[in-house]
Amino acid sequence: MNTEDRSMLAARIAGDIPEGAYVNLGIGMPTLVANHLGEGDKEVILHTENGVLGRWIDAPEGEQDPDLVNAGKVPIKLLPGAAIFHHADSFAMMRGGHLDICVLGAFQVACNGDLANWHTGDPDAIPAVGGAMDLAIGAKQTFVMMDHVDRDGRPKIVPQLTYPPTGLGCVTRIYTNYGTFETCSNGRKVRALFVNPAIPREEIVRSTGVEVDFSGLHPAD
Repeated sequence: MNTEDRSMLAARIAGDIPEGAYVNLGIGMPTLVANHLGEGDKEVILHTENGVLGRWIDAPEGEQDPDLVNAGKVPIKLLPGAAIFHHADSFAMMRGGHLDICVLGAFQVACNGDLANWHTGDPDAIPAVGGAMDLAIGAKQTFVMMDHVDRDGRPKIVPQLTYPPTGLGCVTRIYTNYGTFETCSNGRKVRALFVNPAIPREEIVRSTGVEVDFSGLHPAD
């Protein structure tokens, strides 16, 4: 996914976050969501597992502080009202059910909401679970932000995980460069809420590992 597509995807997620929500942004692409919320548009409180609560943006050139970073170690600039605190307190928030939404990347998502995002199972890969398990289970909703297919063109939305799971039945919504999809409790399909107009529906069907239900789309989509 190129830089423009990542920015558009982050903006789409930011637009779907409801007023008053407490939202964790995970490592990687999810950190971009912070730049698209806009000051004064709506009150959203962001959380990062290394211990920041409030609002921030990527630090402008010349204002970076190596001691002030998000979970992905990207320098950030705090906006008025933000707070910094201990890592242990941050995990207490995550595990205590205090977050409304977490936005995470993923290697795979099963159509029943199972999530794999810490290890591909490759013996040469370095496992990197971090706080993902705590977030996936502790947050009230888990949004996944990812490419629709992997580097080999294989679907990342699948009937069942083939990678080690991070959490079971935790993903409620999937955001990809092809569209926005809801998981289904019966584990047989995903429901499209938005589709990228640049991607033919036939390509979306071909590149999704399960049935896609388009009935939830607005007539103009």
